[in-house]
Amino acid sequence: MKMNEKIYKVMDGAGLTSLVLGIVTIIFGVTTGVLLIINAAKILKAKKGILI
Repeated sequence: MKMNEKIYKVMDGAGLTSLVLGIVTIIFGVTTGVLLIINAAKILKAKKGILI
């Protein structure tokens, strides 16, 4: 029985770690995407001012 408890604890820790890393990755990806869109908008706005 002790071996089953150890396996359960390891699987529980691995599952929790995977879940947390997945959430952090999603948040990082969304934040990066938003920052890239904002910077692209600034560049396009500056480009219009230079060309006209």
